[in-house]
Amino acid sequence: MKPHDITGLLLAGGQGSRMGGVDKGLQLLHGQPLAQHALVRLAPQVGPLLISANRHLEQYQALAAPYAAPVLTDSLEGYAGPLAGFLTGLAHCHTPWLLTVPCDSPLFPLDLAQRLLAAAQSAQVPLAMACAPEHSPGQTTAPSPLRRQPVFCLLQRSLLPSLQRYTDAGGRQIGAWAAQAGCALAPFNQPGDAPHAFANANTLAELQALQQPSP
Repeated sequence: MKPHDITGLLLAGGQGSRMGGVDKGLQLLHGQPLAQHALVRLAPQVGPLLISANRHLEQYQALAAPYAAPVLTDSLEGYAGPLAGFLTGLAHCHTPWLLTVPCDSPLFPLDLAQRLLAAAQSAQVPLAMACAPEHSPGQTTAPSPLRRQPVFCLLQRSLLPSLQRYTDAGGRQIGAWAAQAGCALAPFNQPGDAPHAFANANTLAELQALQQPSP
């Protein structure tokens, strides 16, 4: 499988409620929007790119322009969560696979797509999810045991009808739908894996911690 067989989806459609309602993807880290950091890491791993956003569309279109990436709004109303972005992404995906990443995690692995694909193919399932030690920005204590990272998923395009049925019935939980679909877990706690790779900026304090050099 080659990168051009995977479409990348940047999830930037949330409310940013834990950050006071600001648009997280547009908050600056080292002078660049968080979404830009994520796009730089995502683009080499995939072929086409998509961006899921529900506000500040012109600003996201400017970030998307160098990648010729469409900016898509959710078909589900009312900030329905990441699965709404998954649904929109799958509906606009023209490759066998869709890789999803959030806009507020600027350090995710550069081999994310490769390892998720290997996990899905090994288990012969249509979906793979990353799992990694929980490690907050600025944390100096030992990381916790492995925890699922549900917005870091690789999905087969063929899952669109399954997800449509699940969301039509009111379902909004990634984990519950993934279990129904058949999900493999890809661990990111191997030698050489950065312990902070999945650290995100859910709050302004976490964003400030990301600005600091890693210990």
